Formats: sequence, structure tokens, C-alpha cells
Amino acid sequence: MRDMQAARGTPLTGPATGQQDHKPDSAGPEGGQRRRRIGLLLAVAVAVLGLDLTTKIIVVATLTGRAPIRLLGGFLHLRVDRNPGAAFSFAPSLTILFSLIAITVIVVILRSSRRIRSAPWAVTLGLLLGGATGNLVDRIFRYPGVFRGWVVDWIQVPHWPVFNLADSAIVCGGILAVWLSIRGVRLDGQRETR
Repeated sequence: MRDMQAARGTPLTGPATGQQDHKPDSAGPEGGQRRRRIGLLLAVAVAVLGLDLTTKIIVVATLTGRAPIRLLGGFLHLRVDRNPGAAFSFAPSLTILFSLIAITVIVVILRSSRRIRSAPWAVTLGLLLGGATGNLVDRIFRYPGVFRGWVVDWIQVPHWPVFNLADSAIVCGGILAVWLSIRGVRLDGQRETR
């Protein structure tokens, strides 16, 4: 039987040959690289989410009902602001729609992570995932109700709407995504030929 398999070019596998079956995609150097990139993506996302939630809890507990705190000569103000809409308080009546968009973004990022081999893309998607999740948590658990909750914003700089760390992560992730796309860097780490 083994001679017939060898003659046909069929790989010899199993205990009789001492060889192991073909390993799945996750094995080997490329699979290890993919696992490391997914780990980096998740680590960035968890760090962003943890910092966002922690700062929101502290800000709500310490700044609610108080005048804004001025820092850096008035360049930076810390205050509590509840935002029912999207960025820049856009469309406050569409909170449920923004919740569904955030869920869609999270699902797309998690599905895309299976193809990731690029460290810069891992950081980029981690920032977007952590930021989207941070604001989604507010929309699920904060007043006035599930998927209608108001996002806590607390950072204010001149000539800019009040924002939070999740918003900052989303903006930074968006800028990185545009930069990587312009440079032709794909999720798999290869560069597109122009």
C-alpha cells in the first residue's frame, strides 16, 4: 500500500510512516506571525477600551456638577458632556443607528483580523476596534437606555467639540488606515504594485 501511495505521489502520513498529517494554516512561521498580529490587535483594542472606560468612570465620578477644569493655560478643559449623537453631536436622534454601525464595524474588524500579517494594520485595527467598542459600551449601558445611551465626552480643546479617548483612538486609527492605504500596505503585509 505504501509503495502504491509513493508511486502516485500521495503523501505518506500516519503512524506507519512516522510523519504527521498536513498542518493547518495556523501552524508554521506564517501561522505564528498571524497569531502574533492578532494578539497585537487585541492588546491595542483592550488597552484603548480599558483606558476609555476607566477615564469615563473617573470623570463622571469627579467632574459631574462641577465647573470645567482648566489646564495648560486654558488650552485644555476637562468637563463632563453627554453626547446622544455621533461625532460633533451630529444627528442626536439616530443613536440606535450609530449603535448598529458600531456593531457592524466591530464584526468587520474581527473578521478581517483572520487575514492580518501586518503589524501597522494590527495597531490600526486595534485602535478602531477599541474606540468603537468603548463608545458602544456607553450606548448600551448609559442613560436613557440600551442602544440609546449617551456617550460620555470629557476632553475639550479650542475650536473643537468635546471628545473622549475612544474618539481619539478612532481618529488616529482612521488616519493610520488612510496612510497605510496610500503607501499600498495590505493587511497581509505585502505592498501593492502600482
